[in-house]
Amino acid sequence: MQNKLILRGLLAGALGGVLAFVFARIFAEPLTQAAIDYESGRDEAQMALDQAAGLPTEHGDHEVFSRAVQGNLGIGLGMVLFGVAMGLLFAVTYTVLLGRVGRIRARVLAVLVAGAGFLALYLVPFLKYPANPPAIGHEATIGARTGLYLAMVVASVIFLVAAVVVGKRLAPRLGNWNATLVAGAGFVVLSALLMALLPSLGSLASNVAEYGPQASETPLPLKAPDGRIVYPGFPADTLVGFRLYSVLAQVILWTTIGLVFGPLAERVLDRGRAATVEA
Repeated sequence: MQNKLILRGLLAGALGGVLAFVFARIFAEPLTQAAIDYESGRDEAQMALDQAAGLPTEHGDHEVFSRAVQGNLGIGLGMVLFGVAMGLLFAVTYTVLLGRVGRIRARVLAVLVAGAGFLALYLVPFLKYPANPPAIGHEATIGARTGLYLAMVVASVIFLVAAVVVGKRLAPRLGNWNATLVAGAGFVVLSALLMALLPSLGSLASNVAEYGPQASETPLPLKAPDGRIVYPGFPADTLVGFRLYSVLAQVILWTTIGLVFGPLAERVLDRGRAATVEA
């Protein structure tokens, strides 16, 4: 039975990845292109400043894959594979929780697990380190940014698991509703404390050394030596739109997993019960 549930989790994840890609291709990809255009224009402006100052200039490397390939095949394949991976993780978590969290219907449990996955694996880490389009983020901080984001993801999962355990233990004394509120409050407090303790990307050592202390890595206006602005800062509309569509793509992914997997799992479980009764 577990193998059947995991297979259905993979299918639900793949479908969620496809739908999330379609959404991202329509709404987020134009913003990605706008960010790339901004980066190209800023690089040209920086090169002009360097040439005027008599400094050596470097030309960008030629892309191995065209933007058409990156924006269609690359992103599509990546999102489908990500959806499959999340579907697998979802199905494994579902099978572990099945029968251990009280008498919850298969469909309801699927929605709860999908919501928990979205919350712990994406939304909470996103609140501290939101998704950024191209042109935001310096090469020297890639390692630090990856480490901080993964730390936020791992901690968020641990906090959520702890909240579920605490809520289950408090339920006999406080009741399900009050226990859920207490456990949820604990999750929020721990997540907020961790966010306050972890550094902002703008305060990373390499960023401070080159650009001074900032709240983020979002490019500020490029200025000439005389203080004149020669290229604007990164467009706020592009940044906000990209982040919004990133969140919505994840909502589509996890909603699809939960809603598609629930009925499929219910059929598998019903057949398993029927086979047991007949035996």
